[in-house]
Amino acid sequence: MERTTCCIVGGGPAGMMLGLLLARGGIQVTVLEKHGDFLRDFRGDTVHPSTLHLLDELGLGEEFAKLPFPKMEEMRMQFGTASVVAADLRRIPGRHKYIAMVPQWDFLDLIASAAAAEPSFTLRMRTKVTGLRREGGRITGVHYVDENGTPGELAADLTVACDGRDSLVRHEAGLRPEELEAPMDVWQVRVDGPRGGLKDGRVLARFGHGQAAVTMDRGDYYQTSYLIRKGSDKELRANDIQWFRDRLGALCGWDAAVTGGIGSWDDVKLLEVTMGRLRRWYRNGLLCIGDAAHTMSPVGGVGVNLAIQDAVAAARILAGPLRDGSVCVHDLARVQKRRWLPMAMVQKSQAGEHAILRAVLEGTLAPDTVPPALRLLTKVPPLRGVTAYLGGIGIRPEHAPDFARAQTGTGVRTAEAVRTPA
Repeated sequence: MERTTCCIVGGGPAGMMLGLLLARGGIQVTVLEKHGDFLRDFRGDTVHPSTLHLLDELGLGEEFAKLPFPKMEEMRMQFGTASVVAADLRRIPGRHKYIAMVPQWDFLDLIASAAAAEPSFTLRMRTKVTGLRREGGRITGVHYVDENGTPGELAADLTVACDGRDSLVRHEAGLRPEELEAPMDVWQVRVDGPRGGLKDGRVLARFGHGQAAVTMDRGDYYQTSYLIRKGSDKELRANDIQWFRDRLGALCGWDAAVTGGIGSWDDVKLLEVTMGRLRRWYRNGLLCIGDAAHTMSPVGGVGVNLAIQDAVAAARILAGPLRDGSVCVHDLARVQKRRWLPMAMVQKSQAGEHAILRAVLEGTLAPDTVPPALRLLTKVPPLRGVTAYLGGIGIRPEHAPDFARAQTGTGVRTAEAVRTPA
């Protein structure tokens, strides 16, 4: 029987960060990832200031800074011809006054490389979890199939579900999320920018005439999210692709030379938006974090940031009990209690933004009409710093546990730091 202290299911941002932090605390940890690499299209490719601060604390900031990426310093919204700066990250405190627009696979490769240096860390790719092990009323690990199709079992003192919004582990544990309403689904499409690249680091949301889209500058193309009414994908795809090119071009001010790069509907990927949360994130021997515990709307792009913050809190709270072999339901409840308020506040904010999006998509918001809450940002510019702080750093930001930190400026941890109790 294979055994580990902590089995983490899912090698996304939450799973990899938790694995790194626990391994730096000397805890035996195994991450199981069903894919063979981290390459995914249209993942949350924004690294927020709170995560950038965390990378500095872990001694990884310099390596991260070597990656090529645009910096997003403000979020703009355009309602017809009226423009609003919804968030200005140049106003937030700290060294990192921007969101780094980095492909998620580059971020995960960086975390995986750092974790691989820890002797107690194991990452197993192409390993698909198929169910949970149980002894009595306690979850004691997982059943899996490896890259050769061979079934196996991994026993663990604690299993952590980091396997996303469609979490198999959550389902197998009998945990059912409370679903919250979302008025839209999203088409994700890559739109090539002008020759020579963009490099303006902007995120721009555009609204008008029953349409809404968000464009992110990715250096040589726009990562574009086009919003559609919930459940309308099949109906709208009955149109010719030129119909979509024309609508997107009219909304974003792009000519046929730009939108012509969208070759067919195969280039337009559907994200079915869901939002929900577990009332209880844990069972005896199991904890859910990130999207497995609370599925976020893509509005604001904060899902990855919240998932990483969950991982940091879990590492700090659980490292001691895991090291002592005493982790219990009370410890898992402490993680949920710590992270519930930030999660709930973000979902409440997203629900307010959904109300605006519903009005746009249903055509009840007149063109050039800026909602009152956003007009206030134009009248009181310092409020743009508040919105930037809430989106970029958030309520109750987490910091690396002492046992996982690096020496300032060296990127090398001391033996004393590794031995520090959680």
